[in-house]
Amino acid sequence: QGQAQGRPRRVTCNCQPPQTFNFQVMTRRAAGASAAIAGMAAVSTAFVGPAARTSHTEGATALRGASSASSAASALPSSTSAAILATSAAALAFQRRNQARASASALRAFEQEAGVQAPLGFWDPLGLSTSGNVSDYKRRREVELKHGRVAMFATIGYILPEYWRFPGYLSKFLDIKFAEVPNGLSAFTKVPSLGWLQIVGFAGIVELNIYNEQVNDEPGNYGAGFLGLRSMGFMNSGIADPEVRRKKLNAELANGRLAMFAIIGMFFQDGLTGSAWGDWSLYTDSPLRAFEEELGVQAPVGFWDPVGYTRDGDLETFKRRRETEIKHGRVAMYATIGYIVPEYFKWPGFLSPSMGLKFSDVPNGLAAIGKVPGNGWAQIVAFAGYYELFVYKYNGVPGEYGWKAISSADPEVRKRKLSAELANGRLAMMAIIGMF
Repeated sequence: QGQAQGRPRRVTCNCQPPQTFNFQVMTRRAAGASAAIAGMAAVSTAFVGPAARTSHTEGATALRGASSASSAASALPSSTSAAILATSAAALAFQRRNQARASASALRAFEQEAGVQAPLGFWDPLGLSTSGNVSDYKRRREVELKHGRVAMFATIGYILPEYWRFPGYLSKFLDIKFAEVPNGLSAFTKVPSLGWLQIVGFAGIVELNIYNEQVNDEPGNYGAGFLGLRSMGFMNSGIADPEVRRKKLNAELANGRLAMFAIIGMFFQDGLTGSAWGDWSLYTDSPLRAFEEELGVQAPVGFWDPVGYTRDGDLETFKRRRETEIKHGRVAMYATIGYIVPEYFKWPGFLSPSMGLKFSDVPNGLAAIGKVPGNGWAQIVAFAGYYELFVYKYNGVPGEYGWKAISSADPEVRKRKLSAELANGRLAMMAIIGMF
């Protein structure tokens, strides 16, 4: 208006400084707003009154036109709400996609850190670093390094005393020599209390007063130099080449991880057998010894019972499970062959003449379940039940039902054949599950 009257127009701008564009915040707001608008649009259709009934009077053409316009107007909120609902769904999908990208980006932030090595790369199955928090990641990496270093010392401490020990006395006052201290967990009861106090005190001093500040905010770097030699007074400049340094840091992490597994294995074997090397002949109290000479105990795993079914040493329970294993193995071997043979050969003629169903019409695999008629399945179940209940009865020896297909006059040959049957049955059980 001022410009029309010849006066210069005055424009006032109330501007705000630009803000950082946040996709996640915007998508959440867009999704919320879209959902709210969609809800209002859907509710608004409830308040649209029904179209008035028109009578066939003068001006019917105009009334039809008005009615048509009214129908179009009443249809508008419904179509609008559908469009807004679609927009809301798209916004939510966009938000979830951004969240997935953010999670992936958080993991990529640590892909170049030490310890990311082939073949697993950055391996975080528990998702501890999903948040992308660098402080949490560095704290966990420092803990991992410390545990790995302690585990490497502990592993060496298990091995070295088998070949060499310090001369002289561990405790002159108690007249205990180093040579008298046993290796492994048995040493706990031999070392005197004052000795344990010294060990804990030394570890505490190192933890609290020496290795307590990180250099360049790098986890595990306490300025001790290569192999921690500066802590013992041997000054060195460290490793100058960054690639060589990274390779050695990766090796330290890998060796530390291996040592953590190794020392736990040594503890476990030492607790069971009295030796860190797990000499089976020393584990005289094992309930598994009752079944060491049974069939199926084969190299390389020997008597393998990771779930501990035979821990109670009950012979009858073992035999029942062994019979079940043999039966399942035999059925699985038949089933595996039954999967393979129809790929190359099928019986000629009819499976069911009354239904006009030929063997060649039956597909292979799981698809055959829906093709075989009900009477056919009744025959199969009845046949299996008859043999299970009346023919192959358990007589105290697992798997023996009077059918001497696998036999030999030589006991060693017979045992080898029966062991082969068990091994093949176990393989067939895995195979048929994979085929299914």
